[in-house]
Amino acid sequence: MEKEFLKKYSGALELLLKRTKDRRDRGILTAMGYTSNLDILCDFDVNILNDLLEKESDVDDPGRLKPAKIITSGKDLAETMAYFCINGIGGEVDIENTGEVTRAFNCKNGMGGTAVQAALALAEVGGDSLVHLTDDSKEVCDLLRSPCIYVPGKDGELYHTDSVSQSNEQELHFIIQFQKGDIVRIRDREYEIPVSNRLILTKITVNETVPFNDDYFRWIEDNASRVSSNVLSSFNCILDPDVLMDRIRYVKAHVDRYHKANPESIVYYEDAHYHDREIRKTVLESICPVVDIAGMNEEELSYTLKEMYGRDLDKGDIRSCIEGVEYLIDKLSIRKGVVIHTKDYGMYVGEHLDADIESGLIFGNILATAKAANGWYGSVEDIDRILKYDLSPGGASFKDEVEKAGYSDRVVIVPSRYIDKPKYTIGLGDSFVGGLQMCF
Repeated sequence: MEKEFLKKYSGALELLLKRTKDRRDRGILTAMGYTSNLDILCDFDVNILNDLLEKESDVDDPGRLKPAKIITSGKDLAETMAYFCINGIGGEVDIENTGEVTRAFNCKNGMGGTAVQAALALAEVGGDSLVHLTDDSKEVCDLLRSPCIYVPGKDGELYHTDSVSQSNEQELHFIIQFQKGDIVRIRDREYEIPVSNRLILTKITVNETVPFNDDYFRWIEDNASRVSSNVLSSFNCILDPDVLMDRIRYVKAHVDRYHKANPESIVYYEDAHYHDREIRKTVLESICPVVDIAGMNEEELSYTLKEMYGRDLDKGDIRSCIEGVEYLIDKLSIRKGVVIHTKDYGMYVGEHLDADIESGLIFGNILATAKAANGWYGSVEDIDRILKYDLSPGGASFKDEVEKAGYSDRVVIVPSRYIDKPKYTIGLGDSFVGGLQMCF
């Protein structure tokens, strides 16, 4: 791998801190929308899962396991967790009876929501963000209290979250974080968890409709020159098609006014796990034509290509990934390109950008790895420490292959700093999104 790239990577923290200071001096921030919720971080222990399986489940073959559509019993909880653990996959499932979880595990509060988690990751390195709150409970606002995180007032001024009075119902998401190498037992047979990942159990309330705060959108439009990028996310909990289309129409009109006021700005859409395939298809096909860059992880890329458009993807073949991304750029009429973030690499595919997207991918990688290693959003000291980690072998191999294949005119790929057993995989993509915005 070229020395110039390695030198740039090693100096990434210094450059990131310089960027955030420069932006603060100029009054520049990132707009982060649209949902917030209280995450309940469960102290997962595979032995508890095995006890639940023995007590609650009559399944004797992992091939018969399937996730519940909505968890209402101990049996649903045990078999859903076992399905995700044994397959090493992440995802979300609705839960009705939260008592089943709180009885099984010790829990603590955390932050939920793509954009607000991105804001928290940036706040640790001095990056300023404007956030849109849906769950505006005291617990959420306390977690978001930072001199770098702002909310708009009705008077057009910016405030911090300690000024917010709750107006919406609190929403809880339970986070089940499982670890690679742990053993799940089904009857007398053992199955090793192949990949560290997380399952999110959602008790949907306010985010079923994602109520919009007009003050947030008005501030962005009135101060567009101060907003370098505008992050759109979190349509995935809306299940009512009429409500969804109302929100989409609102956002599209807002994006049009923002782009006209600041033509050099970037509108960034971050994908998510959707509870309904048709809702996801509607969102992507409606929103993507007005965004500059869409972002997703490799599971979301694979699902979009296979389940929505019948196109196979080999995640272990970087050429297959690039071709799949290029198909989506064309199919969804994305204006500039797509970012893919995984545990091994961050990659941009698309037209040339004025922004230094390579640095953005590096910033995203190091904030995500710091979160994975630390269990919370990485401090300057945490990031400095993870910059000493080796590069992901898989990511480094993919970078070499991209360079040799002559993709450099439309592909930028950056291997991650590698961590085999992260404390948490929740919030890694969100932290990546936050770091990426610092190149715009």
